[in-house]
Amino acid sequence: MRIEASANPTPRRLAFGPVAELYDASRPSYPAELIDDVLELAPMTPAASHRRRGDPQILEVGAGTGKATTMFAARGVGVLAIEPSHEMAAVARRNCSSLRNVEVVESDFERWDPAGRRFPLLISAQAWHWIDRAVRFDRAYRVLAPGGLLAAFWNTPVWEPSQLRDDLKRTFAKIVPDLAPDSPMHPANNGSDEDDWQQEVADAGGFDGPAIRFYERSVDYTAQSFVDLLGTLSEIRLLDEDRRAELLGAVRERVEAHGGSLTMPMYTRLCLACRA
Repeated sequence: MRIEASANPTPRRLAFGPVAELYDASRPSYPAELIDDVLELAPMTPAASHRRRGDPQILEVGAGTGKATTMFAARGVGVLAIEPSHEMAAVARRNCSSLRNVEVVESDFERWDPAGRRFPLLISAQAWHWIDRAVRFDRAYRVLAPGGLLAAFWNTPVWEPSQLRDDLKRTFAKIVPDLAPDSPMHPANNGSDEDDWQQEVADAGGFDGPAIRFYERSVDYTAQSFVDLLGTLSEIRLLDEDRRAELLGAVRERVEAHGGSLTMPMYTRLCLACRA
């Protein structure tokens, strides 16, 4: 189950700011095939006419450090990227500095004023769950053009094949027994993500054709790069400093004891819906 934002989500969804550089360096990117599929599915206008108008065709919600932003913009499509964290937005601007078709706006999606603009494509990479559940589909409906595409996607590890899983489960249970295994990066997470996208879309109204696609791959980590990745997770960031340091140090020791590397199978889950 993906983590949902709490009733007061702001502290948690801004927990990445202090580690924005580490986030940018350690978080995995997204499959190029996914980017191509989304652009093919969205009702985009020809790139040449888009450049003449000067208006971005993609609205990105929760841009983070620009990992997905740069991939879409590199395809020649303009992106208006919204990111609530000052530190993350600063890294995104740096990463997009060579791309003239990107604008990074520091704001919450819930409070951002589109000024009447409509977009054929709204994307959200690793961030849709942080948007207030009560308003996120309504806000998306308001900023998408008729027939526009909503595309939200997440990277999710697959723990079952990992030889380190049981060892890391014991490590987490010993040091942070109160940390719920609902985060995909928790080794006790069973990977059973309830397929509720269709129901969410149906409940929201205003959207048709909910669909889900999966993209499989593997990522290789050293002990340090895996610890760096864990250090960017919101649930780890919100631990007190001593427990966070103890957990990350123990995880590093366990990975080093198993040869110093970890190959993590993962999939990227792409959730789609069209504005009616």
